[in-house]
Amino acid sequence: MNITGISEPRVVGVSLSGENLRGYIPSELGSLVYLRRLNIHSNNFYGFLPVQLFNATSLHSMFLYGNNLSGPLPPSICNLPRLQNLDLSNNSLSGSIPENLKNCKQLQRLILAGNKFSGEIPKAVWSELENLVQLDLSANELQGSIPEGIGELKVLSGTLNLSFNHLSDHIPKSLGNLPVTVSFDLRNNNLSGEIPQTGSFSNQGPTAFLNNPQLCGFPLQKSCRDSSPESSNSSSSRESDSGSATSRRLSPGLIILISVADAVGVAFIGLVLVYIYWKKKDDSNGCSCTGKRKLGGGGDNEKSHACSFPCMNFNGAKSDDSEVDDDAEKSQAGRGEGELVAIDKGFSFDLDELLRASAYVLGKSGLGIVYKVVLGNGVPVAVRRLGEGGEQRYKEFAAEVQAIGKVKHPNIVKLRAYYWASDEKLLISDFINNGNLATALRGRNGQASPSLSWSTRLRIAKGTARGLAYLHECSPRKFVHGDIKPSNILLDNEFEPHISDFGLNRLITITGNNPSTGGFMGAALPSLKSSQTERKDHNYRAPEARVPGCRPTQKWDVYSFGVVLLEMITGKSPESSPTTSTSVEVPDLVRWVRKGFEQESPLSELVDPSLLQEVNAKKAVLAAFHVALACTEGDPEVRPRMKTVSENLERIAT
Repeated sequence: MNITGISEPRVVGVSLSGENLRGYIPSELGSLVYLRRLNIHSNNFYGFLPVQLFNATSLHSMFLYGNNLSGPLPPSICNLPRLQNLDLSNNSLSGSIPENLKNCKQLQRLILAGNKFSGEIPKAVWSELENLVQLDLSANELQGSIPEGIGELKVLSGTLNLSFNHLSDHIPKSLGNLPVTVSFDLRNNNLSGEIPQTGSFSNQGPTAFLNNPQLCGFPLQKSCRDSSPESSNSSSSRESDSGSATSRRLSPGLIILISVADAVGVAFIGLVLVYIYWKKKDDSNGCSCTGKRKLGGGGDNEKSHACSFPCMNFNGAKSDDSEVDDDAEKSQAGRGEGELVAIDKGFSFDLDELLRASAYVLGKSGLGIVYKVVLGNGVPVAVRRLGEGGEQRYKEFAAEVQAIGKVKHPNIVKLRAYYWASDEKLLISDFINNGNLATALRGRNGQASPSLSWSTRLRIAKGTARGLAYLHECSPRKFVHGDIKPSNILLDNEFEPHISDFGLNRLITITGNNPSTGGFMGAALPSLKSSQTERKDHNYRAPEARVPGCRPTQKWDVYSFGVVLLEMITGKSPESSPTTSTSVEVPDLVRWVRKGFEQESPLSELVDPSLLQEVNAKKAVLAAFHVALACTEGDPEVRPRMKTVSENLERIAT
């Protein structure tokens, strides 16, 4: 009996992700009739999905990915009339995909990647799912042809991912009816025939169709005429006949000479291959996010592709926390008061040289004062002053700095050395000489600056996404940046982006002092962070990041990157977007863009006016808008990983 006048408590959400929980999913969850959201991903749950779970008819989101669930997908799952988000990826579910999915009328996201589903993709489902915006069936054991009905998913966005299956037959032309912003991922199947050239097919790059040996036509560099069996057979026959005739006309001495030359050539190629093999083996055993050796050959082993992308095109060798700890121990063992410790062994200078050099203040923030220092050899470096405290926490500080120093990627600022003393803590990193994205977009002190072209903005977005994907997936500690904004995206002379300031919040906490007091080389500076700056930074933060005491997550970075991407497309900073809303739940810029799409406003009203002359970029701008809107979803579980964001941006042509 309720005698207090307070409503009876209701469980509307269960969130226990990444807690290393083990066992069966309790069937009693189905008795929570007000349960709307079940978030228990990244645990060790096993066994079948209990059908009793689907008695919780208020459920609209189920995030169960990253467990060890097995068995079939129960057809009764569509007893949930409000089901919108279903993510069961990276489990061991098997059997066929049920036709009953057509009864999930409200379904918006269906993610079944990385399981063992087999059989054909059902054909009569897709025309019924009018609200589906995301479909990912990759890395399963699906066979047969791609259903024509998938082309009827009129609101699909992002990537249609059917890769790493055993799909065969022709690609249906109906896929061309999908929105032009949809990217295809049909890699690693057994598809055949000519790639259609209609509708959204014209927006796809060659990577969408790789490793389908029987596919031909644009954008693959394989002509369908050359790949026909008849022409291939006749060509080989003609070559054989010609070769026979030639050999009959050649003298025995010439034949011997040719044979010797062939043998020498084969031996040379063999030596080159052996050299390359041992060279690669000496450099590294292959980059993988888990530190495990990459697998190949097909089947389940092919699922390792999901982790390999962010590791491409960077300098760093494999490293882990044990290496970081070893480095920290070495630093501790040789530590003296006021020691300058080089993280990069090829970057050496002494403390006297640093102190004698000319220093110029570059910027001030809550993470310290940054100086440009030109060393005696003419090489400029950036020096950040962290403060004076933390005398008793050197080992913790050194371990953290060494972990940051292990991060090596062309789109991340490289930390070169650090200085530790009781009255001073300094970080020395590369100097990036062309300012930051905030200045490039808005000019110094709000003054107009030369506008960035669309191709330059897209290059900056792609590079930033690659850097963040590396931090999230392949860095020693799977870092979270926690403060992505235009002023932390530095630009070089080629407008390549370099992410700065990651890991600094933790270092500030360790030093335990306000870096604005005192100053490096005697420079005294006022308080660093005004309330106006705090409000500005607030607009780049994810909604959940505004709750005091919350632990940063990678999805915070995804959201912040989405806001930065919207700023690059629209030319409007979050604090100046044309809306009068003062709500702190959604930044104004995000709300304004979403409203524009809902009302089908002309593109010219949303895009930076300086970009409108680049007519050829219209489709690319739309695709970038959809990437940004996916990043800025209010629900963090719905946002994509940075790896996926980066892949989608790479598919956008300039």
